[in-house]
Amino acid sequence: MIVIWLIGYPILGSTCWPSGLEFTILLKGRTFPGKVLLSRISDPLGSANPVTTSVGDKSYSDDDIVSAFSDKSEEEVQSTSMSNNNAAMNKLKPSNANTESASNVVHKSSIGARATDSARVMKFTKELSAPTVILETIRALAWSGVPQYMRPIVWRLLLGYAPPNSDRREGVLRRKRLEYLECVAQYYDIPDSERSDDEINMLRQISVDCPRTVPDVAFFQQSQIQKSLERILYTWAIRHPASGYVQGINDLVTPFLVVFLSEFLEGSVGNWSVTDLTAENITSVEADCYWCLSKLLDGMQDHYTFAQPGIQRLVFKLKELVRRIDEPVSKHIEDQGLEFLQFAFRWFNCLLIREIPFCLVTRLWDTYLAEGDALPDFLVYIFASFLLTWSDKLLKLDFQEMVMFLQHLPTNNWTYQELEIVLSRAYMWYTMFNSCPSHLAS
Repeated sequence: MIVIWLIGYPILGSTCWPSGLEFTILLKGRTFPGKVLLSRISDPLGSANPVTTSVGDKSYSDDDIVSAFSDKSEEEVQSTSMSNNNAAMNKLKPSNANTESASNVVHKSSIGARATDSARVMKFTKELSAPTVILETIRALAWSGVPQYMRPIVWRLLLGYAPPNSDRREGVLRRKRLEYLECVAQYYDIPDSERSDDEINMLRQISVDCPRTVPDVAFFQQSQIQKSLERILYTWAIRHPASGYVQGINDLVTPFLVVFLSEFLEGSVGNWSVTDLTAENITSVEADCYWCLSKLLDGMQDHYTFAQPGIQRLVFKLKELVRRIDEPVSKHIEDQGLEFLQFAFRWFNCLLIREIPFCLVTRLWDTYLAEGDALPDFLVYIFASFLLTWSDKLLKLDFQEMVMFLQHLPTNNWTYQELEIVLSRAYMWYTMFNSCPSHLAS
């Protein structure tokens, strides 16, 4: 049996559930069936009475979703749990079940959602202060968000760049940063006369793409930051000749830049200035970005090799998943002649960085990095959840309107609430379908 908590978010009428599953729906605060928001529990059942119901075809408007969340802060979004013994369900286990009431103080932060819940901060602090960090514990905690000031060390650990043993950590980071500087001296700080024609063309393309990276964030338009981005990308491309530089990889560096620069700069990114950094600060950040980018892309190398077969494979899986979850939307997209590759390729290539407000990207990447080696498969479910956020809207659009809509999605005003819903719904579908591929068979 799967136990699901509902907090007033309606269930997709077109959702198809695997046969043989029994659902117990626990209503929290609302009395109608709702879409499932799955994540960690921060508030036990309390006085809510369990109600057993079947999943019907009834659906609700976006107004129901808004009203359900309108009186909650980003950190107070309620979470859920599924009583399944599958090891993957550990991500959804109560982080403080039966130990913390809803009246406990929640630390508020611009880097939002449940990452700043006081009990979770204490758990992070305890785990990170241990002589040897247990990575699986950190991974489970990070899935629901990492406190901003802990992100640098947590991300280094999750990517395997920093060792779990605290005694070795500083020495390893120092050695890897020196190694990066040696690579820059060997490959980047040389005259064009020592480069091949392909290398010159690649460096020229990188120099063109750097000013286009996150153009709506002024900090990335500073010449020193663009030069750092250029060094990172060129050095990575030279040392990874199987793929070389591919447009889109420049976007993947930006979350790392923001997170590692936050160790030296205070306030919001919009107020940062490179003049507040020392040369040593800059080289340390560059090195950390380079190695973390390398670790991230090691797990998805065929996404950026010739013809990018890894992305094409995942786009096909996305198409099949959407057909299984929401057949009317899938059929409408097909009837209009729109190919998933036309809009989803950029999503996989840039990992949604261009599709959501940049202030939400690091929270999204907390979950990405927590998934580890399973990330490529999980991306399919995130992007399906992202697309079907607008299922009702898509059904009303013709081909041209759909193309324009999907290229300029209305996410400018998104908060952590919308992002948490996307991630929670993705995890629900991942749990249901990923280990049961027959459910996705044509």
